[in-house]
Amino acid sequence: MQALIIEPGRAEQNYWRDLWRYRELFYFLAWRDILVRYKQTVIGIAWAVVRPLLTTLVLTVVFSRIAKLTAPGAAPYALLVMAAMLPWQFFSTSLAESSNSLIGNANLISKIYFPRLIVPAGAVITSFVDFLITCGLMVLMMLGYHFLPDWRVLACPFFVVLALGASFGAGLWLCALNVEYRDFRYIVPFIVQFGLYVSPVGFSSDHVPEKWRLIYSLNPMVGVIDGFRWSLLRGETPLDWSALLMSVGVVVLLLTTGAWYFRRTEKTFADVI
Repeated sequence: MQALIIEPGRAEQNYWRDLWRYRELFYFLAWRDILVRYKQTVIGIAWAVVRPLLTTLVLTVVFSRIAKLTAPGAAPYALLVMAAMLPWQFFSTSLAESSNSLIGNANLISKIYFPRLIVPAGAVITSFVDFLITCGLMVLMMLGYHFLPDWRVLACPFFVVLALGASFGAGLWLCALNVEYRDFRYIVPFIVQFGLYVSPVGFSSDHVPEKWRLIYSLNPMVGVIDGFRWSLLRGETPLDWSALLMSVGVVVLLLTTGAWYFRRTEKTFADVI
């Protein structure tokens, strides 16, 4: 086993190399969180299916039956909502898990050295397992509606990476802020709830007035959700390329500033936490 030498300035010089050296700790933390989430519950893995299914049902009834909104093209409204639930549930769950990840591992952080970036990264990967399970539900719904994707589904991995970047970038900000300001544990649920209504989860983006499109596109999940729908629903839903580029820019900004702020405050985590 290679020895780890602690010396002045080493943490700054070799931080990104240490991320690779501590990859086994990353695997352990992610696997532990997965086991805790699914083994210590009554219905286990079914929670990852029940939540998006019930939310899809409620949003479909509210927006389609009550508000009388229609899905663009020939796509069933339930699939329109479910295609949006895939990235949205991943994003919202990642925010909730990563924002509390450092607090939940306070004993580990205060006792040993390791790159703290591993902790929120493990929380995001744990949420990605829920995403994969929800993808299975999406496949079953598409088979039930006899509405299978076409070649555009090949673009879906790009939007998965974009959702991963948005989740990780926002998670870095929130977990670092939550260590310093514990009020953020109350703010995060509000952000998630508010974000559900300002993101095109229950409706299509073409219902947003043109004059508000620019401000609306500052929400990074707009491009992600529209991209998922476009790739999974045969292009029946429109894809605004300007909104997509805006989402890519915001995601890159979240990742760079989130990593910068996290690294800036990381040295104080053990003292403050």
